[in-house]
Amino acid sequence: MPLHVTPAPAPALRSVLTALGSPTAVLEARTPSLRTAQGPATPELPLPVHVLDRITPEGVSSTRLTGWRFLIRCGDRAVAAAETMLTPDGWAFSHFFEGPYVASHERALQQAEALQQPYQPRLLSLPSLYMLTLWLHGDCDADAAEHHPAATDLLVPLAPAPPGIAAHRPHRVAELLPVLTHRVTPPTPLLGSPA
Repeated sequence: MPLHVTPAPAPALRSVLTALGSPTAVLEARTPSLRTAQGPATPELPLPVHVLDRITPEGVSSTRLTGWRFLIRCGDRAVAAAETMLTPDGWAFSHFFEGPYVASHERALQQAEALQQPYQPRLLSLPSLYMLTLWLHGDCDADAAEHHPAATDLLVPLAPAPPGIAAHRPHRVAELLPVLTHRVTPPTPLLGSPA
């Protein structure tokens, strides 16, 4: 089934196109593959990036939309990614980057295309675990800014995944999040503060 990719906000796409057209932005980026790419670079497959700040035994906090990520394609492969962020003035270009998450992101999307059920793809970051997942949301018509994974949604950890978590293996939210609660360490109380 095809994935139902939600169009990115027009200002987010414009900011990435402007950055790609700026020699300064490309040359100052820490992305050698983007600087040395032959041919035109095009932003593709925009995905909303959500952050899950807290996982507890009682459940998960709602997520917050922090940006949109675009794969930057040159020729037949993604060479980098561009991320936008929400500012008080609207969507703005944040940065280019490359590394293992770019190839892993592309691979996870290809795997998701082969699934029988249609999904709306998103990215879900779990900073407390240094983990990034492809979030396959079951409601293809949902607003991309919707803030909570459904129990039946799929999470596909991207490589490199935390130790003991298999990258590129889809997990239902209801199955994976309880496992992750045991991996999150509680915050350490400050010295002198009541425990």
